[in-house]
Amino acid sequence: MFTGFGTALITPFKENGDVDYAMFEKILDNQLENGVNALVVLGTTGESPTVHFKEREELTKIAVEKADGEVPVIVGTGTNDTSKVVEMNILAEESGADGVLIVTPYYNKTSQAGLIDHYTYIAERTELPIIAYNVPSRTGVNIEPATFKAMSDQADNIIAIKEASGDMSQILEVISLTRDSKICYSGNDDQALPLMMSGGSGVISVLSNLVPGVMREITENILADNFQEARNIFYKYHRLMQLIFIDVNPIPIKFAMAQIGLANNNLRKPLIPLGVEHQELILNEMRRLEII
Repeated sequence: MFTGFGTALITPFKENGDVDYAMFEKILDNQLENGVNALVVLGTTGESPTVHFKEREELTKIAVEKADGEVPVIVGTGTNDTSKVVEMNILAEESGADGVLIVTPYYNKTSQAGLIDHYTYIAERTELPIIAYNVPSRTGVNIEPATFKAMSDQADNIIAIKEASGDMSQILEVISLTRDSKICYSGNDDQALPLMMSGGSGVISVLSNLVPGVMREITENILADNFQEARNIFYKYHRLMQLIFIDVNPIPIKFAMAQIGLANNNLRKPLIPLGVEHQELILNEMRRLEII
């Protein structure tokens, strides 16, 4: 699908709660000007649970038009309703997406056998490449390494996993089992360095909303085996990577983006703006790094 970094894009909203499509275009322009390798629309960072069907369609079409075939556009279509995922995959196909990011079912959850059934059923009903998304801290269910191997062996278009379990031992097992045939992306910015140096192909990044050029430098240096330079840049920004998750994503990144004029810090309920104490921590770090 891609190698390097894809940005898990925020969805900007106006004061009245409508999607700010003009701001979204500015965000896309900034990403493309800074060498993004993939645009990931309507993931967790894009507040996908509260984005409506027509809004989803329009955001995808705008991203596809902006990308103009230069980089892939990947759309988050995962829910806890298998049939609804199929419907949203159809919408993504019709809107011109290049791939889909599908999170595990949440709340009703399922077993490991259920995960295999869920993903293979979906894969049979789309021609788009699928990135499975493992984030048990949000969903309450973990894709075990053997489970990912089993389901991706059964469906050729399950091509990758976005690993946000935070368990490096598990992630290394995923890479070990599937590295000759499948792709592993980091779903956590602060694990991009060890994951990629261990055989992963890239990162689906939240921080790159704010500093896409930084994530480009980190990933390009790792891929070129310039490990010391990659480490230098990574650890320079490591504190900011952590602060961007000081509250529920995307609350902190939207606040940070507002400071550089690429968001208006509006969220859809149940999310609320970042607290003052956390604002100061992020502002201080952004000043230290001369982002503002």
